[in-house]
Amino acid sequence: MKVIGVIYHSKTGNTKRMAEEVIKGIDKAEGDFETSLQSVEETAKEDLLGWDGIIVGSPTYYGLPAASIKELFDRSVEYHGQLEGKVGGAFTSAANRGGGNETTIISIIEMMLIHGMIVQGTSKKDHYGPVSLGKPDERALEGSRKLGKRVAGLCQKLG
Repeated sequence: MKVIGVIYHSKTGNTKRMAEEVIKGIDKAEGDFETSLQSVEETAKEDLLGWDGIIVGSPTYYGLPAASIKELFDRSVEYHGQLEGKVGGAFTSAANRGGGNETTIISIIEMMLIHGMIVQGTSKKDHYGPVSLGKPDERALEGSRKLGKRVAGLCQKLG
């Protein structure tokens, strides 16, 4: 059984809503998966060690993830090298188009890559990860489900 953790920071509920859809995507993937959906505030750095896949969602704040997301990765430096080969993914919610949505996702992915994690993009919409502008519309929710399914599928392929 593969275990995938979905971590999010959300003040308005928009990012949390996307995280819930990511879980639905994992549930639709082929294979046997256990999921953990939790806010970044309730996530211990040790949790990262027990997951085969880690998907992180954050609002876009000044073109970057929320400070609590960065702080989790900062604390995880103690486990540098131990996340090697785990599958990662990222998503964001933002107030407007061109407000740093892609840079937020890329910032999360950069932290994952420094840990040696594997991140798969998509040639379809939202290449880096799904983005919601304000309250998630169906496009953002569908992208969130596809992200969950894609990460789960890659976890399954990698054994």
